[in-house]
Amino acid sequence: MAARLIWWEPAEQALRRPERVIAQVMEIGDFDTVLQLRRSLGDARLAQVLQQAEAGWFSPRSWSYWHRKLGVTPAGPVPPLPLRRFMGG
Repeated sequence: MAARLIWWEPAEQALRRPERVIAQVMEIGDFDTVLQLRRSLGDARLAQVLQQAEAGWFSPRSWSYWHRKLGVTPAGPVPPLPLRRFMGG
C-alpha cells in the first residue's frame, strides 16, 4: 500500500510513519483497500490517526466524512482541518 499510495518517497521511508500511510489510505484508497484497513486496524486506530493528523493529510471532504463515519464528531460542527504553521522572520 505504501508504495502505491505514497508515491513521492520510497516505501521503506513511508513505512517509518505508519500514521501517514493510514491517512493516505483514508484519503485516496479505493473501497476495498479502505475496508481491508478498517478490518485489520479497527476504527479506533483510524480515529486516532484522524485526531493526530497533520496539515495536508486530508481534504475537507474526507476530513468531514471520517469524523462522522468513525464517530469522532457524531454531531455538531466538525473541527477545522489542521493548519500548516510557518515561522516568520
